[in-house]
Amino acid sequence: MSVSLVNIVQQCELLLKPASFTDYPAAVNGLQVQNNGKVTRIAAAVDASLNVIQKVVASGADLLLVHHGLFWSPTHPWTGRRYQLLRLLLDHNLAVYSSHLPLDAHPRLGNNVQLAQALNLKRPKPFFFEKGRHLGVQYASQVSRAELAQRLESATGNKPVVIPGGPEICRRIGIVTGGAGEQLMIAANEGVDTFITGEGKHWTYALAEEAGINVLYGGHYATETFGVKALAAQLSKKFSVPWVFIDHPTGL
Repeated sequence: MSVSLVNIVQQCELLLKPASFTDYPAAVNGLQVQNNGKVTRIAAAVDASLNVIQKVVASGADLLLVHHGLFWSPTHPWTGRRYQLLRLLLDHNLAVYSSHLPLDAHPRLGNNVQLAQALNLKRPKPFFFEKGRHLGVQYASQVSRAELAQRLESATGNKPVVIPGGPEICRRIGIVTGGAGEQLMIAANEGVDTFITGEGKHWTYALAEEAGINVLYGGHYATETFGVKALAAQLSKKFSVPWVFIDHPTGL
């Protein structure tokens, strides 16, 4: 069975509303590469790298949903490995749809709420005002820092780095997946005592201690596998096409 690529893209736009977001210029949310117009199998992945695309081709998918698309670094010239990537996409009729901040922030399918569900946190509230809107979620809870770190490891399969700068019992937890560590003062200024994100630089350890908050770094990749899976599952259910997750962890 096949479904129109146009119909899938329209559904993604309806769900994610990318036009309503101010994202990083290189994100290029939406359809980045088209195919012949038909989709029979969906692949979901975090990154649109050459190695990932090789795995996608082997899976037989003709649409790749990614969180980090093709245009983060300079995209020309199309030589060497960049040429190989382009050749793979065209030779194997593989379309690419990318969603960055819209997929982080989605209230049902997003990385943030999906990770929170895996951590057994309930009743989300808006959090982390950046780029003109709230991108994250926060939760009232009462869980020990050690228990929360254990839940995060179970959810991601990745042992988190814990900065114990705040209270031992976490009562207000904020989540922004990916690389928000350098912006932890936004989290601190919004009143959370514990901030969960993917990664941050060395100097954020001292900053978290000075701000008096716990920071849990669960891994950039590991915290951002949730959204593409949820989106692919949603599209698979609506259009009756199979989907597969292409795992290519970076350890970062």
